[in-house]
Amino acid sequence: MNKTMSTLLLASTILASASLANAQDATLIIESWRNDDLEIWQSKIIPAFEAKHPGIKVKFTPTAPTEYDAAVSAKLASESAGDLITCRPFDRSLELFNQGHLASLNDLEGMKNFGDVAKSAWITDDGSTAFCVPMASVIHGFIYNKDAFDELGLSVPATEAELFATLDKIKADGNYIPMAMGTNDQWEAATMGYQNIGPNYWKGEDGRLALIKGDQKLTDDVWIKPYETLARWKDYLGDGFEAQTYPDSQNMFTLGRAAIYPAGSWEISGFNNLADFEMGAFPPPVINAGDPCYISDHTDIALGMNSKSKNPEAAKAFLNWVGSAEFASLYANALPGFFSLSNNSVAMDDPLAQEFVSWRDKCNSTIRSTYQILSRGTPNLENETWNASANVVRGTESPAEAAKRLQDGLASWYAPHQ
Repeated sequence: MNKTMSTLLLASTILASASLANAQDATLIIESWRNDDLEIWQSKIIPAFEAKHPGIKVKFTPTAPTEYDAAVSAKLASESAGDLITCRPFDRSLELFNQGHLASLNDLEGMKNFGDVAKSAWITDDGSTAFCVPMASVIHGFIYNKDAFDELGLSVPATEAELFATLDKIKADGNYIPMAMGTNDQWEAATMGYQNIGPNYWKGEDGRLALIKGDQKLTDDVWIKPYETLARWKDYLGDGFEAQTYPDSQNMFTLGRAAIYPAGSWEISGFNNLADFEMGAFPPPVINAGDPCYISDHTDIALGMNSKSKNPEAAKAFLNWVGSAEFASLYANALPGFFSLSNNSVAMDDPLAQEFVSWRDKCNSTIRSTYQILSRGTPNLENETWNASANVVRGTESPAEAAKRLQDGLASWYAPHQ
């Protein structure tokens, strides 16, 4: 072998060794507001990824939820942020993308495992560019005390008429508050009330997208009637519900004082630890028997890539894994009540979580009507919907008045409604 060939071989060996060393040394930093699940990432999620990707190390570095938005924006602006950015739904993450901080993920293989509703919270308004891999959603419905139902001989209601008949029986018995929800904090009345039952009236995505386009108004019957139904809840919430806070409602149910809890699936883990009775769940009852059903399967959390990441290939490897069936099952079972948004079928170990997610097989999924585009102006439609929903339940504003106020506010700044 001549000297030139030896030199070339030696150089190629050194380069290959350097590349291998760099791959082995790749360390990904994940920014997140979910500091409550740090232990799960460290003990379950990261080890599962690293076992299949020995050249990549991962560090999960959460920030307190109330500080996350400002902190991660500042880090991105100063180019000191981690490689992977946990994405809040809709406008906050869209703003980061528009500022050039989040990379387009259109070419990421794992994005093929998600449908349009799943991607809707992390995609440009024109639907052309996705910038975060969907991780999980929360589903709305009703959690109930099975022991109380058995004691009173109640069956799970499938229609709204059956729900009110059930509430009447619970109220007549007098041993349980029929339904645990207060209006002090306002958001519950909108999130677990209006946005829970509303999709059965406005037909889920059909109505939500029609509202964005300006083809429907908040003063149309399909948007007023959920308020009319919500107004009837007042008689079943117990004395003093007007001053009842969100933690009050949680305690009321888990202590066995209330029979039904209008819920988000995020309650599952906490309720499992607190309630000493068996729980069940049912989806928002349809208006009439035989109607198609709709559930609020709301996009909650996703993961994007810092466009200035020093480890883009490793970051893409992690994001592709987040889009896999393995991650979907691992994450959903580690955090019962936060459901995979992927097209992969995920069996849940927790029976209550499995009940919630089973509704996807028989109902149409949608997201909360106020979250995409419609809350960018002033007055903010999401915040105004909190107040309107609480007022309707309290009886201080009629459904028609609430709807008109919301519509007038939206029309004051949103062109398609002018």
